Amino acid sequence: MITIVIAEDQKMLLGAFGSLLSLEEDMQVVGKASNGEEAIALVKEFQPDVCIMDIEMPGKTGLEAAEELKGQGCKVIILTTFARTGYFQRAVKAGVSGYLLKDSPSEELASSIRSVMAGKRIYAPELVDDLYGEENPLTDREKEVLELVATGKNTKEIADELSIKAGTVRNYISAILDKLEVKNRIEAITQSKEKGWFK
Repeated sequence: MITIVIAEDQKMLLGAFGSLLSLEEDMQVVGKASNGEEAIALVKEFQPDVCIMDIEMPGKTGLEAAEELKGQGCKVIILTTFARTGYFQRAVKAGVSGYLLKDSPSEELASSIRSVMAGKRIYAPELVDDLYGEENPLTDREKEVLELVATGKNTKEIADELSIKAGTVRNYISAILDKLEVKNRIEAITQSKEKGWFK
């Protein structure tokens, strides 16, 4: 049984989502919240498999709640009216498993929950087109260095493999972090994976 907490500040929608998901034989709604703070409290209390979260809610927004729930073992699916790339990028950074728009067909919600439980990420296609339309700013050599970093190689091993000096590798890594506007190698790898830039 997939256990679910729903966070939605519009009571009618909250009721509708709850009723809709309760009709599914393999799903059970264990808690309903009207803002981000309540959602976090319910997730901590019930330890659900999935939390379906609206973005614009009073107090703590769905994105803030998703950021706080990152790494808690509960998969977050954002369900919103807002097809904004900025929101979507922030949600992806927060590690959400799904980002769906409220005008999607209702049966899509249940199938998306099952897909997320199976380890997939489900994002609204129109948002993915916006996000993945971005060009990779790295040169071929920088991409090569980052891919070697992603395999767990250290600076010396990368230098040996590419027949260049360790200092040169460090320069490449520094350039990569600048171009991707990230603080460290892990963030650079994560961003490149999220944007589909790795081979």
